[in-house]
Amino acid sequence: MRKSLLSKAVTAVCATVMCLGVTACGGNSSAKSDKSNSDSSSSSEKIGMHQIAGVTAKGELGKKPTVSFKTPMTVEDNSYVVLQKGDGAQIEDGDRVCSQGIAISVKDGSELASTWEKNTPDCSTVVTSDTSQMTENYYKIFKSLKLNSTVAFGLNDSNSSGTSYLMVLTLVSKSKDLKKATGEKVADIPADLPKVTLAKDGKPSIDMNGYKGSDSLISQDLIKGKGAVVKDTQSVVAHYTGRLLDGTQFDSSWDRGQSSAFSLDSVIKGWKQGLAGHTVGSQVLLVVPPSLGYGNKDQEKIPANSTLVFVVDILAAY
Repeated sequence: MRKSLLSKAVTAVCATVMCLGVTACGGNSSAKSDKSNSDSSSSSEKIGMHQIAGVTAKGELGKKPTVSFKTPMTVEDNSYVVLQKGDGAQIEDGDRVCSQGIAISVKDGSELASTWEKNTPDCSTVVTSDTSQMTENYYKIFKSLKLNSTVAFGLNDSNSSGTSYLMVLTLVSKSKDLKKATGEKVADIPADLPKVTLAKDGKPSIDMNGYKGSDSLISQDLIKGKGAVVKDTQSVVAHYTGRLLDGTQFDSSWDRGQSSAFSLDSVIKGWKQGLAGHTVGSQVLLVVPPSLGYGNKDQEKIPANSTLVFVVDILAAY
């Protein structure tokens, strides 16, 4: 039911570049103004990435920086430099970090893309030592930073244009993803819907309760969360279990032991329509008719023309 935003090989900084859409490439007061960080060579060696020289940034911490360097410049992949040391909270394990970004051509210093003007920070980065989600070097870099820090990464695209650029990220906020649905249990759930019971860890069990399905989408809160409302343009982190009407389970993130992240533009229509409008922290029962699922096509363990029943815990949205 999911399509990961990132492959295991893609680093957090590359995810941000994709969210910025660089198609050409494939704080509070004046007292809190810019603070530069000239990392020592020992720090660079400890990180294990080449440090970019000759790049500076000015401006109020947590605001769009003015980045300067002599052009043309060359950069190596897997290179970085901390341009501003932040004054906010320390980045910790498990933090989901939101970054405003600027992609700057190293050929002529032109701005290729920016999230600042429309205030659309990318929040796909989760700081974790799990190397299937973040490389060790990027983990060390992010763990060394505080909010309002600005860090630049060197990138060279392999497209026909061969664009080389700096990806300049300012860390503007952080949060922790939920582990399971939290909120108030919903009363007066229609009695004819499948029955859901929860284990102590939040894992759901589904009793079909003689349910025969629906020709239209059903999206029923079981637990009403108190978080932000999910938009159909966002990405969602969720735990979920999916079953057929005969009770056969065909998928479960709970059984894999890890929640799933996906763009609502990359999943079946029943998920996009069914999760939009609910709040983070909610648990949602989805009944997806074939027309909003996989239609008349088999899908691994799902036969053609199947009605799908899901219990989805919305753990984050960004």
